[in-house]
Amino acid sequence: MPSISIFGLGYVGSVTAACLTHQGHRVIGVDLNPLKVNLLRSGRSPVLEMGLEDLISEGQRSSLLEATSDSKRAVLESDFSFISVGTPSLANGKLNLQSVQDVCREIGKSLRLKSSFHWIVLRSTVLPGTTDSVVIPILECASGKRAGMDFGVCFNPEFLREGSAISDFLQPPFTILGAAKGTHFGALRSLYSSVPGRTYETTTTTAEMVKYVCNAFHAMKVSFANETGTLCNRLGADVDMVVEIFTSDKKLNVSPAYLRPGFAFGGSCLPKDLRALTYRARELDLKLPLLESILPSNVEHIDRALEEILQTNKRKIGILGLSFKSGTDDLRDSPMVYLVKRLVGEGCQCRIWDRNVVLGQLIGSNRQFIENTIPHIGALLCDDLDDVLRSAEVILLGTRELEREDLLAQLQSEQVLIDLVGLQRPQAGQHDLTSVTLTVPMRE
Repeated sequence: MPSISIFGLGYVGSVTAACLTHQGHRVIGVDLNPLKVNLLRSGRSPVLEMGLEDLISEGQRSSLLEATSDSKRAVLESDFSFISVGTPSLANGKLNLQSVQDVCREIGKSLRLKSSFHWIVLRSTVLPGTTDSVVIPILECASGKRAGMDFGVCFNPEFLREGSAISDFLQPPFTILGAAKGTHFGALRSLYSSVPGRTYETTTTTAEMVKYVCNAFHAMKVSFANETGTLCNRLGADVDMVVEIFTSDKKLNVSPAYLRPGFAFGGSCLPKDLRALTYRARELDLKLPLLESILPSNVEHIDRALEEILQTNKRKIGILGLSFKSGTDDLRDSPMVYLVKRLVGEGCQCRIWDRNVVLGQLIGSNRQFIENTIPHIGALLCDDLDDVLRSAEVILLGTRELEREDLLAQLQSEQVLIDLVGLQRPQAGQHDLTSVTLTVPMRE
């Protein structure tokens, strides 16, 4: 089997490395962060993902998985180099390609020393045209070689959702390979020979666009469902019945995925990709009102939740769940983080419980985001759920990791529960609870 080097050991890189070793490939993980490298070397996962540490440990025991900061050795000792580094948003929404550019230069320099053909597979999310206009020119300049002759370049978008990334990798709905030459698909196809689902072979630009179309549509569906839920509540319609009927139409309404009315979306993909896509549209002098309205619509749900809390005239707030999605420790663009920041600014006393979020264990862009957004967040975190519940006048539910009956049993009649995940369905006479009928159909 071909050996693979993977540049970037965040969520995508770590999951890809673990799954490929599970399939029998030799994998070299590459990252500049020594903490991530040392964690992988010791058989531990750099990120929180169900089942990932077991696969990494398995890879270490089989000697198929290793980690290094030496990019030259990684390229020389592998047949494929996967690029899975972050592409965060700049303040204006433009995509920051610095990490992609830096990695391409490192790989290119290493290719100067290599005589055999090498494949570079870009997994990082980039705007259409980036592989051809940015990645390939940098590789050619740094290596002194020609793409298509001395090395091949492929764009292979990932569709890994945090919390289910391993199953998403091993059982994807489809696999997309984008390359300039059809002759390169044979080698790339062999990497995914054991993966079910259809494989699409297309151009790099088309492959890049599919990723954005998927994420933009997912984000649009969340916002559409949220606004539908808001209108249903205001008009007195049964939102659950509306959704049940609407999603039963598999022919025209596509799928029930992301069509549960809910709270704001967040995470490392949807907000960033929408900013990048709308920024690019502005550069082209295009007006795309629907896409441009999605992020403002998303913010409205955070505003509405804030208003609901402040209208209670209570200031001691217990927040259950901080990450953007239950079962992860990812705080990037989490609507709960933004809501907490707004509450603190309004003078509320916030205490936060999230069983997966340990400030000292956050690394990389995840840690950087929370330090930039709420640098004093550590003083608000509490690992004692009972203590958070006892001290709160308002309970803000933002996680699915609690059982409904267990939570209700601990609440006092004077406490207000504001439910952002749809866990609470109050029964008449049970508790005097306020409920925002929202759920959180988070992606990624």
